[in-house]
Formats: sequence, C-alpha cells, structure tokens
Amino acid sequence: MFMADSSKPAAAEAVNAEQAVCGAIREPLAFWLWQRIAGRPDAQRVAHIPNLEPIRFTTRDGVTLGGYKLAARAPKGYVLVAQGNAMLADQLLDDLRLFRDLGFDVYLYDYRGYGLSGGKGRLAAIVADYAEIAAHLNTLGYARRLLYGISIGGVMLLNAAGRDHNFDAAVIDSSPSRISGFGCPESYDLVGHLPRDSSRIMIISGARDTVVSPAQMAQLIDVAASRGAAILRHDAFAHPYQDSSHALHRHRLNEVARFLMQE
Repeated sequence: MFMADSSKPAAAEAVNAEQAVCGAIREPLAFWLWQRIAGRPDAQRVAHIPNLEPIRFTTRDGVTLGGYKLAARAPKGYVLVAQGNAMLADQLLDDLRLFRDLGFDVYLYDYRGYGLSGGKGRLAAIVADYAEIAAHLNTLGYARRLLYGISIGGVMLLNAAGRDHNFDAAVIDSSPSRISGFGCPESYDLVGHLPRDSSRIMIISGARDTVVSPAQMAQLIDVAASRGAAILRHDAFAHPYQDSSHALHRHRLNEVARFLMQE
C-alpha cells in the first residue's frame, strides 16, 4: 500500500501512535497485565452464535484490529461496544445478541494488543482506533448510531466519539470520572467529554461495584445529571459482568437496551 521510500515515515507514525501517555513504565505494564488477565481468544465461545461475522479494521497507522459483527436481518442502526480493560470480544458476544435481536448490527473489536488485534495496547492509540471505527460506521448509512462503553470502554468511546458528539445515544456503564489520578493527562478524563446537552447519554453506577466505586463516579454523575443525562444507580449492581446473578446481569443489559433503543 505504501511506496518503498515511505516505509520509515510510516513506521515512525506507528511508534508515535502507540506512545504511552500515562507513564513510560506504568502504562505498558498495566496493559500487559490486563492482556494477560483477558487471556486468549477462543473460537468455541462463539461457534454457536448465528449470523456472526468475523471482521477486520485497519487503522491509519497500519494496525489490523480483529473482532466480530452480530448482523441483524434489516438493521435499524448499529451498536458499537467497547469492553472492559481485561476482556476479549468473544467473551461478551453471547450477551450482546440481545441488541442484534432488537434489530441492530453490533460491532465489537478486541483492543489493539489484545486477542485478535495487532499492535500494542496504549490509551491514546485505542482512543484513536475508536474514533476511526465510529467515523467509518457513520459512513455506512445507518439510521441510528449507538454506543455502549463498559468500564474503561466508556472512557475510550466518549474520548473518541464525544469529540464531535456524532452519535444518537450512548450508555456509559461503570466508568470512572477521571483517570488523571493514574498518571494520564487530564484531557482523557471522562467528565471533560460530556456534551453540554447530555440527554442522549445514560450513566450506570452500582452500589456494590468494588472496581469503579460510586465515589469514583460521583463527579461524572453530578455533571452528567446537570446536563440532562439519565442516571441509573442500582443498589444491587456490581461491576459489569460481576453481578451476583444472571438475572441481575440480564436486568442490567435490558436497561442498557431500553435506553439505547428509545427514539
């Protein structure tokens, strides 16, 4: 794709795209640990799911991201999902069939450096990836553009798509108000990416969440509520995918779907 004399600039661009912004040692170490916890992709987890398409997306810096599309028969729109930082796409797909069954194409990629995706996991690079993915999906003629961010996935999506607010609805599920306390630039803090009119956003917080506590979400919730966002505080919710029962987990997903699907 590139001329021979362009190989050095392209390589330099790739290095810059994956530069750590949360500490030269801390950020690579954190992503290395999260990738190990996430484990390896397992095709058997998704072998039983009908209308599932493996997909690839090549970023501007030449990294290929791997993931899946749950394809609806006559899609009303898309749902772009960004998962937690120790999760793989194939671990979530069975649950996300709910959105497909409601008539939406569902897109879910492994973060760069994880599972099916190449490159190195870095905050700035992953945010840039989702900005590119969302921009691409918005060229495909979908009537509804929906986002679901789980834990750190909420930070990724609103940093990416929140820049131009080019979406119709978004659910941010158990994401921290700020990540600058971990050495990241304040410009990545989620609370700074809420639009002035946040009525298209729902924030979910669980009282039993020990990963991202209600205290860590308090500022985000306060600012979002003051700008018209829907707030769901649930006494029994833990962190996503750590709820105490399948029924509670399903209730959570139903609440996400209810908000996203409303016109």
